[in-house]
Amino acid sequence: MPEFDVVDLGPANHPEPGDDAPEFTRPLVSDEFWADRTLSELVGDDGQTILVFTPMIGSFAATYVWNELLERNWDERADRVVGVTASTPYAISDFLADNDLPFAIFADPANDVAAAYGIAHDLDGMEGLNEPRLAVFAVDDDLTVTDAWVASDWPEFPDYDDLEARFDLA
Repeated sequence: MPEFDVVDLGPANHPEPGDDAPEFTRPLVSDEFWADRTLSELVGDDGQTILVFTPMIGSFAATYVWNELLERNWDERADRVVGVTASTPYAISDFLADNDLPFAIFADPANDVAAAYGIAHDLDGMEGLNEPRLAVFAVDDDLTVTDAWVASDWPEFPDYDDLEARFDLA
């Protein structure tokens, strides 16, 4: 893995297990099309939805996370896995197609969803620009957060084995 300087992201004020997941409407993007969807429409009434927040599409961290989830077959093992990132629908669609990824990702260019989840952080040295920190939330059909992992440093990646056990992805 490449060497990076570790940056402390400071505290996050994110939803904890038992809290309501903030509702939102954004374009949900696949490699073929996109359409506005609400989180509540997506979760449906069966199983959990795993929300994966990544930095901007095309970044090392986002590419690493989505490739790891594909390699671990989360697209087949989880009820629903969707992403959220501060990128445009065009960039997300190209990223998914170029990497042959079977996931859908919410486009949130203004990073408002990450702000609602308490996980937006300023990009170092770029006034007025922010993106989500790496975070993973499990949400049930009542929009209740059942589990959460949020990075405290950049770059910090989750322990995927631990998440699979916590999210019951055996």
